[in-house]
Amino acid sequence: MNRSELVTALAERTEVTRKDTDAVLAAFADIVGDIVSKGEEKVTVPGFLTFERTHRAARTARNPQTGDPMEIAAGYSVKVSAGSKLKEAAKGK
Repeated sequence: MNRSELVTALAERTEVTRKDTDAVLAAFADIVGDIVSKGEEKVTVPGFLTFERTHRAARTARNPQTGDPMEIAAGYSVKVSAGSKLKEAAKGK
């Protein structure tokens, strides 16, 4: 399902216009992005998803073409965890 299909499904289910639904979805993405970029707290949609920023330590890896070791700098990543309701849905329950 792509973004426009999601917006259409949400609009039909909530009886809200597609334009308003798209605006809400865009605002949700912006808010989650802002909070995750700060890294101070998690964003949790209870039973569904949790978003949080994680730190990756610096490490040594190997160049797959040459086999030479290379240093990868420390950085940040995003961890997304499924909640209990989403896990149950994936099981088909």
